[in-house]
Amino acid sequence: MGFFKKTAHHAKLNVPALVQVAAIAIIMIRCVDVLMVFNLLGWRGLLDFVQRSAQTWSLTLVFLGSLFLVFVEILCAFSVVKGRRWARWLYLGTQVVATGYLWAASLGYGYPELFSIAGGSRREIFHALVMQKLPDLLVLFLLFVPAPSRRFFRLQ
Repeated sequence: MGFFKKTAHHAKLNVPALVQVAAIAIIMIRCVDVLMVFNLLGWRGLLDFVQRSAQTWSLTLVFLGSLFLVFVEILCAFSVVKGRRWARWLYLGTQVVATGYLWAASLGYGYPELFSIAGGSRREIFHALVMQKLPDLLVLFLLFVPAPSRRFFRLQ
């Protein structure tokens, strides 16, 4: 009879609302990003972009890397809710990589132009980059700064 077996159950700390909001925001930001790309390019433009990305190895790596980054960010969202410390650090790392590549591509050091920000000067590009990354910065703030969030990850 399995009803009378004694098992050790440890109480788990409830997930703070700020961490839940951050996880939902990560998923929603990525979903909205994908929808905006579909809206911008359309089906024909999207097919052209994929075909263009498959022409050289470097373009293919950038394209696959961007897809991989989206999947890692969504994995981080689910892992953050479970209290995995590495997930918030990995999400921070993905944001550093994405922002760094977007900044470099916008200055002319990367390809394709879909992964760049148009601007007349470095200041305009930087301002647009900060505005584009503001939701991600808010998510990082929710994961690292408030005391309940830090306590949640420390006690898990």
